[in-house]
Amino acid sequence: MTEMSELSEPRLVSETGLAARIGAIAGPVLEGLGYRLVRVRVSGADGCTVQIMAERPDGTMAIEDCEASSRALSPVLDVADPVPTAYRLEMSSPGLDRPLVRRTDFERAQGQLVKIEMAVPVGGRKRFRGTIMEVTDDAVKIEGEGSEPDAILVMTDMTEAKLVLTDKLIAEAFRRSKQELRAQEGSEGSDEIAEEPETETQRDKHGKKKYQHRIKVSLRRNDGPAGPAASQEGD
Repeated sequence: MTEMSELSEPRLVSETGLAARIGAIAGPVLEGLGYRLVRVRVSGADGCTVQIMAERPDGTMAIEDCEASSRALSPVLDVADPVPTAYRLEMSSPGLDRPLVRRTDFERAQGQLVKIEMAVPVGGRKRFRGTIMEVTDDAVKIEGEGSEPDAILVMTDMTEAKLVLTDKLIAEAFRRSKQELRAQEGSEGSDEIAEEPETETQRDKHGKKKYQHRIKVSLRRNDGPAGPAASQEGD
């Protein structure tokens, strides 16, 4: 799959309601910048927070990418005005325990533990937890963890699917980071990179990066916008 086709690969697991309306606005803007939309979530944090999760086709998303996409999206959302109240706009990278929304996400996650919630029951259940064993054109086969059942789940029937943070997932992310570092710096001195797991603090952060603007005020309000100051946070 080429980078262009990866960029335009459709999401098979997506939002409904307000989050879906925001996603329809944000998706084309992000794609024009070279990013792809992962997820939109609207929460009651700090009054109202609109979190837009995005990434490059290779799965990376630096804090600079979060800032650039936030600054591009902010005026577009102000004009479209999909949120009927004041809100904070937060751009985020997916992190280690990332949502799985595209077929390639599930393919890359084979062998990893996932949690999946279905829109309609499968075998009398809506929630599943297990290891991804196989990915077909439109479905995922998981091997249930412990007493959990095995199942074949259709991606478009999922309301949420995400990786579970495990030692295996952290170790693989650490190995990928080392490979990227070696590619950037060359082979000289690469053997000196320590083989050790992430610290507990790093594990709590889940590898996620955020860029959050101060509160945005809907155009439907009359009390004027807040100042342009922004802050960076790691989660």
